[in-house]
Amino acid sequence: MRFEPKGLTLNLEGQATPGFTIFSPLYSHDTYLIGLDGEIVHQWRHADRIGTYGHLLPNGNLLSSLDGGATPEGILPRGGIIREVDWDGNVVWEHLDDLHHHDMRRLPNGNTVYLAWELLSGENAPRVLGGVPESEHENGIYGEVVREVSPDGDLVWEWRAQEHLAIEDWPIPPVLPRAEWGHANAVVPVGEDGYLVGFRDFNLLAVIDKKTNGLSWRLRNPEWGLPHDPHFLDNGNLMLFANRAGQMPLGSKVLEMSPDDGSVIWEYSARPHHAFSSPFISGAQRLASGNTLICEGLWGCIFEVTPGGEIVWEYVNPFTAEWDEGPLLGPVGALFRACRYAEDSPEINGCAAA
Repeated sequence: MRFEPKGLTLNLEGQATPGFTIFSPLYSHDTYLIGLDGEIVHQWRHADRIGTYGHLLPNGNLLSSLDGGATPEGILPRGGIIREVDWDGNVVWEHLDDLHHHDMRRLPNGNTVYLAWELLSGENAPRVLGGVPESEHENGIYGEVVREVSPDGDLVWEWRAQEHLAIEDWPIPPVLPRAEWGHANAVVPVGEDGYLVGFRDFNLLAVIDKKTNGLSWRLRNPEWGLPHDPHFLDNGNLMLFANRAGQMPLGSKVLEMSPDDGSVIWEYSARPHHAFSSPFISGAQRLASGNTLICEGLWGCIFEVTPGGEIVWEYVNPFTAEWDEGPLLGPVGALFRACRYAEDSPEINGCAAA
């Protein structure tokens, strides 16, 4: 855990994985692309505030989740706008959905998949178990929806949690409010007919089969402590950021696991354990070198570790924004995710950084 000094704090020569790292400070209006020396290669200035994050597409454009100002008060993160811009910040595509939140991905066919909320029906809301009593949102309880839209913005597929999950089987943890049921924070395409969704509040990872709307795979472990950024690696294993909120000993972990039973194949944690800790947001990325890039979101700290756990590169976000709601207060440099692109990647070759 580090939040001072800011900027580049470590770059072991020849050991960090070459490439460019992208990040979008939460509540700010900017996305930054930096090199290994911490230099700003490019900066995008958004007309709207960052909702969660942005990532580069294979054509070199930037796809971002932004705050449209219409997210219901009291539930986070704020979203509503999915916008694609070119290197110069010109808008080339945009989709508006007031209840969009957290994640969005461009598909090979040009469609876009994203997460959204919807209010549970009057019949389904009373079936939700757990949570802090009488802590529902003033509008009711929001549940999860996965939506896929065409380049024209037309809805081509939709999955609604209240229709396809057994509500009583998935209670809200007792310390969390009843404003949301599920709190999905990641949607990742799996093959041509599946989406991996991370339901934070259920400590559940599940692959939704687009053809049947059922769950073709799932894995759950309460010890993950409200995890983030689940995804399958090229070797078939599963990686996630285990925030371990509410778990003892204090401290987070990055886990590579078997998709069969969740057994841990590799992990990163700190010694002392609490020296690496982010109870919310955050993520990790396996790099081509075999190293792992980690975003310790609460602190805005991005660092790269070897398979043996040695830190070989570290950068602390120096760009803060004023938080006036949510779990933090004041000038904050928190990051939802960060990603590194290889120098010869399509994302970099497709933009003006090449």
